[in-house]
Amino acid sequence: MAKSGNTGNVFDLGELRRLVGELGAAPGELRAAVLDAAGATEADGDCDCSDCGTEVLSFPPVELAADDELAEAVLRVPLVLDAQRLATWTGTRQVTPEGLLPDPFLACAELGLPSPTRLHLLWVVAVNTGMLRISRGVATAGPLALSADLPHRAMLEFWDGVVMDVLDRADEGLTGSAVVDDHLAEMLATMYAVSDGLSAATLVKGILQSHEVACQARPTEMRALSASLPGELDTALTLLGYCGLIEPSEAGRPRLTPLGVWAVRQDLIREGHDAPTGAEVAVFADLGATELVDAIIKRSAAPSAVTVWLESRTPETAARELVRVASSGTAGQRGTVGTILEELGPEAETPLREALQEPSLWRYAASWLHIRDLPAPALAQEDRTWIAVDTLASLAQLGRTAEAIREFDALEPGEDLVRLVEEMAAADHPDTITVLDLLGSRHPDPTVAKSARKAAMKSRSR
Repeated sequence: MAKSGNTGNVFDLGELRRLVGELGAAPGELRAAVLDAAGATEADGDCDCSDCGTEVLSFPPVELAADDELAEAVLRVPLVLDAQRLATWTGTRQVTPEGLLPDPFLACAELGLPSPTRLHLLWVVAVNTGMLRISRGVATAGPLALSADLPHRAMLEFWDGVVMDVLDRADEGLTGSAVVDDHLAEMLATMYAVSDGLSAATLVKGILQSHEVACQARPTEMRALSASLPGELDTALTLLGYCGLIEPSEAGRPRLTPLGVWAVRQDLIREGHDAPTGAEVAVFADLGATELVDAIIKRSAAPSAVTVWLESRTPETAARELVRVASSGTAGQRGTVGTILEELGPEAETPLREALQEPSLWRYAASWLHIRDLPAPALAQEDRTWIAVDTLASLAQLGRTAEAIREFDALEPGEDLVRLVEEMAAADHPDTITVLDLLGSRHPDPTVAKSARKAAMKSRSR
């Protein structure tokens, strides 16, 4: 999201899955939504730049209010109203060399603002959005004439700029709480994932756990923070309400306003995260399994489309359709199907048990059954090696070469990778040579790469 002092993208949540398991007091819908958001995938690409390690998070679909309703709501946001009042009060006025009002206390007194900090926030919004213009040391009326006559899209573009200005102030002490400011982006994204709102106690617990992990806080600091954070968060939520982002739900829990949902989604999309609307993913519900899998492989279907697709049919029906695709498909299709099947529980047992008869799928079916404590044939070492080859082939076919190398390295410790290469060479898999060629040309360990090239030559000769 826009700057918030947090160094970890939207969520600083490399530990998210573990933290979710510890949020015992969180309502069930929070656990489900955050686990969905934790279904992060690394951005693909084979370079070593920092952007290529960025997590792409998948958020549940949301329903946005109509543009006309959102545009009308912008004009009722207290911060926007006060920014307009400030622009009118300023008129034509000399400013400091830094482009600020020379006497902030006068402005606060005449406008009834609580502090120079609030005034500064309003000033930044007024100047950055065009309500005011500063030129040659003088502030005058800017090009933006904010009124109900402004086109809806223009009004929403204005609102987007307002929210970015607000969140950028977290680096300078937006809420008065350094900890809340530091975790503001992840808090808003978590609230985005749970439309019904979260209790203040749950928000406090999440911030404390995230802060302890991200900042490696000492016990004494955590004890002090545990005592002060509830009050600090209450103040922060009040400010966010003033900014038009937060409101109480029917149950009294803080939640994003319709304007807040729209603005947070804009930020998530800017950062490349999967934040669809319900309408965007609804079109995937009626696709056949082959069409869905192909859309995922081509990256024209967001991860959240899978949830909608699964919800539109019974687990048994969904599994049977997917098994049909995987049993006759490529490694890339099998890998994609396998990821989707992981979302299904024991209710899908029958089609997975039938898949034990499929030569290219029975190992996956056996593993799926084992994981769910259901009776299944045991897998021998050569079967696990076959799955390893298939997994690497799948990632390669999906264009995720760097991830395939990392997956390979995770299979065995250091020197055992050479032995694993030899086992892969003996696997009865149609993509064995492709995988060995990949390791031979791309693996960073010269010993492993050389072993893979030799194994590929032997496989070809056979």
